[in-house]
Amino acid sequence: MKMPQNQQLLQSNPLCAVKAAEVLAEIAKNEEMKTHCIDAGLVPVLIPLLDSTDQEMLLHVGRAIGRICYDNNDLQEQLVGAEVITSLVRIMSDYPDNEPLVRVNLLALSNLADIDTAKQALSKTRVAEHLVHQLRAANHHEKVEIILEVLHTLAENDALKSQLVEAGIQEVIVEILQRLQDSSKPEDVCSLKAASDLIVSLLLGDESMQQLFAEGNGIIYQSVGTWLASKHTQLQLTGALAIANFARNDSNCVRMVQLGIVHQLLDLLEQHVESGDVSVQHAALSALRNLAIPVANKVQMLDEGVGQRIQMLLRSEMPPVQFKLLGTLRMLVDGQADAAEELGQDPVLLNRLVQWCDSNDHAGVCGEANRLLASLLRHSCSQEVVKAIQEAQAMKHLVSMATSEHAIMQNEALIALAIASAVNLEIIKDTFKEAKLVQNIHKLLQDESTGPEVKYNSIGLLCSLLNSGDLRKEAEEDKMKETLEKLCGHINGNVAKQALMAVQILNEEHRLFEP
Repeated sequence: MKMPQNQQLLQSNPLCAVKAAEVLAEIAKNEEMKTHCIDAGLVPVLIPLLDSTDQEMLLHVGRAIGRICYDNNDLQEQLVGAEVITSLVRIMSDYPDNEPLVRVNLLALSNLADIDTAKQALSKTRVAEHLVHQLRAANHHEKVEIILEVLHTLAENDALKSQLVEAGIQEVIVEILQRLQDSSKPEDVCSLKAASDLIVSLLLGDESMQQLFAEGNGIIYQSVGTWLASKHTQLQLTGALAIANFARNDSNCVRMVQLGIVHQLLDLLEQHVESGDVSVQHAALSALRNLAIPVANKVQMLDEGVGQRIQMLLRSEMPPVQFKLLGTLRMLVDGQADAAEELGQDPVLLNRLVQWCDSNDHAGVCGEANRLLASLLRHSCSQEVVKAIQEAQAMKHLVSMATSEHAIMQNEALIALAIASAVNLEIIKDTFKEAKLVQNIHKLLQDESTGPEVKYNSIGLLCSLLNSGDLRKEAEEDKMKETLEKLCGHINGNVAKQALMAVQILNEEHRLFEP
């Protein structure tokens, strides 16, 4: 093929041009011939033909361009730069009932939409309206599948997310889910999942999520209850993920708890306790955790017995579920003394936490179990909780947590241990001696890589421990005073003040302490 010959054919009379485009479209099916088409410079010659009003011409040119440029990023960028996006959207708008032509345009958009510049170009068109119209009118699964694929790619762009919502994509998706939910045909199951995934993608954008929530009046939120109660696992998952995403906003959380969504989530979780779907449980717990963030919600959820109902999942042997369950319980008791005191004395919960703390197979679950133990102590400040945790042999795990490689966990453990020491040191001092807590604190204080906050909390814990004669003696034998005196000159003022206070305690007469 030589460039001049092709230019003459494509730029001659319309009949020849149409036939030439048809031949090129067939030739471009062959992978090897695509290279010849590119080398011959045919793409720049084909692009202007997209302005034709001849539908047959548009069909063959669209096929030719699509096949030549498939999987070729440079050529695709060239198409976007030549404003082909505008042409594709216009063609779909001008000839919405020409099924073959619409399909060619959809495939072209599918190939181009992955490019960021294409998404930007599309956001300046009315593509959202046209795609929603086409999806609403689609009457066979192949077209539905192609449109959903294009929509999913477009929904990666925040501006296009909002445009799709404004165009009413949510109403069409809800209709599709309702129509396909009872079908077992593979193609329908595939379309249902694609539609579900699109909903979640739209909810990932802050603006589009708020548009869809609409103060709890949006069709997606209105459908969530039906999906959660469905027997279809995919719809259950979609409902739970929708709630989890709506719950990224505190006012949404408060509104949803008022509307009673919490117990619908718990009802769903109860269905999956025994060998249930892990994804559904994980999503439902993510939703509950997010809902429990606002203080007003914690109080209402706890009053309604969520703390007790959620413990049904303690039987779960699925690490992702265990991990999310622990995080949800921790969020519920945050700042809630009564709940922390109640849960902190529950032997079933404490025994399960100890099992998970002992687990070496799943570091995430182990870490979350430790963090929940620390939270129960921190937020209850209760002697009874200290006693219950000690009886469950869980206190040693908090000592280990204090030497964690994660500063957040270290600080949580150190504060919890300090509170436990302040309210009931007598019953836990022997455990601290066995776990070498004083020596571990000393190592933290001597380590130059230990952060100021960890050092501050370590010294705070030490001050509580010095109320025990035995532990004070260990501190003296370990030459803790020398380390503390050095820290009195620490660059961080809070650490320096805390160290000075500890030195003063160590300098006080022994008669002030128990023998």
